[in-house]
Amino acid sequence: MERAIASTELPTTQLAAGLEFPEGPVWMPDGAVILVEIKRGTLTRVAADGHVDVVAACGGGPNGAALGPDGKMYVCNNGGFEWSTISGLTVPGNQAADYAGGSIQRVDVETGEVEELYTHVDGHRLCGPNDLVFDGEGGFWFTDHGKNRPRERDRGGLYYAKVDGSHVEELVHPLMSPNGVGLSPRGDRVYAADTHEGSVHVWDLEGPGQIAGYKGKHHRGGLLANPGGGMLFDSLAVDGDGNVCVATLRRGGILVIPPTGTEPRHFSTNDPFTTNICFGGEDLATAFITLSGTGQLVCCDWETPGLALAY
Repeated sequence: MERAIASTELPTTQLAAGLEFPEGPVWMPDGAVILVEIKRGTLTRVAADGHVDVVAACGGGPNGAALGPDGKMYVCNNGGFEWSTISGLTVPGNQAADYAGGSIQRVDVETGEVEELYTHVDGHRLCGPNDLVFDGEGGFWFTDHGKNRPRERDRGGLYYAKVDGSHVEELVHPLMSPNGVGLSPRGDRVYAADTHEGSVHVWDLEGPGQIAGYKGKHHRGGLLANPGGGMLFDSLAVDGDGNVCVATLRRGGILVIPPTGTEPRHFSTNDPFTTNICFGGEDLATAFITLSGTGQLVCCDWETPGLALAY
């Protein structure tokens, strides 16, 4: 029998409101958080005092963001959604009427210049790139969640790419609905959350972009956790102890999963579209969380310092 996971409410502080489905938060050394607004189609800066400015117009549906080794921001663009408002919450739906495909974009945060880095893999158009994470070698893992249409949906995958645009590889396909992606503290494991499965999968690594014991694209890896209880998974971050902190939908909050996969704990935010988390502040001891349904960026003290990202 499935054992329900109890929730503890997070005592959060609001940093910004009125955002148009925020996601992909990245804490910056000056105390600002740069995030995407998927509905607005922008990369946006929330200053430490809460002031909001648009960094760049990405178009489509910017979804995940990460700083690269060149100091530029890399963005997974899902190509855009249809949108609705349900019970006062902003809710994404099927692919947008003007959808033209997904892409990986590179953004100069000083000038706002946006360039497309990848649009295709092995001749196939990227459908809905969702989240990405850099390793210490300057390459990055990313997921493609796919897109929904009224009577069908795409199947997604897990990819590895080089930052200079010279190489992108589809390593795992198909996955049902891959979303958040992260690396273990030693960089020897890659994690990917699957939204509709409510699962976190894990693959051991033997080098940059190299899955240990790789058996081809159907290599689904191991199952770190599948707790059930009506939670769907969104994006994730890894803390300094190696815990996978994954944003949960429906039961909105953050689920903290130890690297053993045992005894996960849930922290509630009271927004059923809690979509992402990153760490910042002094000693990376502050969590910044996107509450997308209500359009907020909030923060709170976190029990464990976050994992320092590669860049």
